[in-house]
Amino acid sequence: MRWAEAYALQQELSEQRKRQEIGDQLLLVEHPHVVTMGRNGHMSNLIAGEEILARTGIDFHHTNRGGDVTYHGPGQLVGYPILDLNEWKRDVHAYVRAVEDVIIQTIGQFGLQGGRVEGATGVWVDGAKICAIGVHISRWVTSHGFALNVETDLQYFQYIIPCGLTLPVTSMRALGVSASMAEVKLALRQQFAKVFGYETEKQACLMS
Repeated sequence: MRWAEAYALQQELSEQRKRQEIGDQLLLVEHPHVVTMGRNGHMSNLIAGEEILARTGIDFHHTNRGGDVTYHGPGQLVGYPILDLNEWKRDVHAYVRAVEDVIIQTIGQFGLQGGRVEGATGVWVDGAKICAIGVHISRWVTSHGFALNVETDLQYFQYIIPCGLTLPVTSMRALGVSASMAEVKLALRQQFAKVFGYETEKQACLMS
């Protein structure tokens, strides 16, 4: 799904969630090549410039999520949780740490030891960033989310300074994991349910 379409869908679902018309949602998508700039971003971190990106076939969008500039593309698992934190914890810091926990536990199922870097948001393996996180929260309903590099072509990161940090990026495939996108997606869904406490409801549905 193109980034702009996914953004419009997030906005629609977020408003429905605020009105209590739907329950929590987790959108999992892959995007065509796109670079997005967060509300705290600096154009100096866009190395290529918008014209060069356009000639290379890479879309560019400003967005209302937190964080700086990032890249999305094929082979990257992008997750957009639409959650009402009034029903979980009204704590932005705890929410971001929980999303990081989801990723750490997901890649851990495939033998990778993920961790955090002090002063930086996201998940890292041996000093290289494997997952970027940028969120937006309105009336305690979340949007935007995370981007996990599963089998991403890392060459596309050359057009930006990812998240404004001059640190390397990596992917599960680059680290020797041969799992398919479908396998990673299933593992992530399971870990997301575990971290955010959805298992009880799921089990109850299965029992009924």
